[in-house]
Amino acid sequence: MASASTNRRRALAFAAGFSATALALTGCTAGGSDDGGDAAGTLTIGTTEQITALDPAGSYDNGSFAVMNQVYPFLMNTPYGSPDVEPDIAESAEFTSDTEYTVTLKDGLTFANGNELTSSDVKFSFDRQLAIADPNGPSSLLYNLDSVEAPDDLTVVFTLKSPNDQIFPQILSSPVGPIVDEDVFSADALTSDDEIVEGEAFAGQYTISNYNFNELVSYTANPDYQGLLGEAKTETVNVRYYTDASNLKLDVQEGNIDVAHRTLSATDIEDLRGNDNVKVVDGPGGEIRYMVFNFNTMPFGATTPEADEAKALAVRQAIAHLIDRDAISEDVYKGTFTPLYSYVPEGLTGANESLKELYGDGNGAPDAEKAAAVLEEAGIETPLDISIQYVAERYGPSSSDEYAVIKDSLEADGLFSVNLQSTEWVQYSDDRVADLYPVYQLGWFPDYSDADNYLTPFFLTENFLANHYDNPEVNDLILQQAVTADPAEREALIGEIQEKVAADLSTLPYMQGAQIAVVGADVEGAEDTLDASFKFRYAALSKG
Repeated sequence: MASASTNRRRALAFAAGFSATALALTGCTAGGSDDGGDAAGTLTIGTTEQITALDPAGSYDNGSFAVMNQVYPFLMNTPYGSPDVEPDIAESAEFTSDTEYTVTLKDGLTFANGNELTSSDVKFSFDRQLAIADPNGPSSLLYNLDSVEAPDDLTVVFTLKSPNDQIFPQILSSPVGPIVDEDVFSADALTSDDEIVEGEAFAGQYTISNYNFNELVSYTANPDYQGLLGEAKTETVNVRYYTDASNLKLDVQEGNIDVAHRTLSATDIEDLRGNDNVKVVDGPGGEIRYMVFNFNTMPFGATTPEADEAKALAVRQAIAHLIDRDAISEDVYKGTFTPLYSYVPEGLTGANESLKELYGDGNGAPDAEKAAAVLEEAGIETPLDISIQYVAERYGPSSSDEYAVIKDSLEADGLFSVNLQSTEWVQYSDDRVADLYPVYQLGWFPDYSDADNYLTPFFLTENFLANHYDNPEVNDLILQQAVTADPAEREALIGEIQEKVAADLSTLPYMQGAQIAVVGADVEGAEDTLDASFKFRYAALSKG
């Protein structure tokens, strides 16, 4: 590595083994403080989200990123109340030429295990993302990164392929940006959760003191964190993972947990709004729900016996004509999710409603006659059998109802016969990139608040969906918008990309939602955790 600290020796201090006693949760009132003061007390948080992996190279999902936001340092981060990025463990970060982004680290940074955190670790962190390029990881976000150099212990120089990259500082705050300890992590393979926890390879606001995969994570405030966000308000946070959202609701309303965040059903949230013992906190929403079409294995896909590109497109178009967004929004989500007709959600610069204009009745409602016509013109016999996969444990208990509505919409006029299937998330995340699902559900919670984050990960030729979508013109337009400095020109490009993808239908977005947390009446700071950065940070929470 190009660093003066490459050959330094470090002493690792490994954590003690786990015990059943250590994993026991303290109650939501245990250790609480009246003033919610600095690093005092204990909070218990409940979630139905699932962790895929603690290794930043091996996961690209909100459940895993929620953990990473607590324990890993970033070069750039978003302060509370803002969608913009600022230096986190960096002293400064700036373009020193059109293609060079130079970061200067703060002096004296360490990991929780006592290892120094230097530019060598930063270079290592990004090099391994590109070397591993795990299909379930976020390495596609580094499409414009050419190389990383570490000329001295505190300096990192990123050389970019294309000049004037408007997005790169935000990418450093995204799931591809956590800085890891090169003495704990493998350079060319994923590192297991147990190795990471045992190696205490953390330098964020918290460290992990106990870890039981998708059952319990216990966090302890990190006194050596030197980043943008400041010290944690609560010393200990326990996060309990639920497989049944009804149990999550029960525990928060009975005071067994302090915070319920992602995901309660819309009916449960509506019910809890009338409960004086809890507060329902609403925050800005960049979350979307969408269907993914596998261009190889969907009906008439490229690797099917009846492969026919025109017929495959007709199938996608017919589904787009039939989907009933209003029914999903009102009947299933009680308005907590709203119809989405754009690849970029409403509220972000460049968003348009290209899908509304192309599909359905032109005003947002489904149109069965148009769907029937497109299938007939393509010579497709109906009803067409189609399998659609969804994952209820991942996207909340309403997913079953959501996809029941979608099934009804597709089958109502005899155009499709839908086989719905559901799989647990850990298996789902592997199967979807192995071409096992012709059509399937995903949700997206943004890495950063820019339209680029709803385009680049999905529609570049090398994208995290791995659904075999490849439109060179779209690929080039995405690369072009990212380096276009003029705001008006960039907005026009973002609109053009959406129109072209809407014609191709690589994915079909249909819902946009807000962030919602349910907190005990004595919990403070929830509004900060639901700010415009879209990140949920435990360190902002305390008991009043």
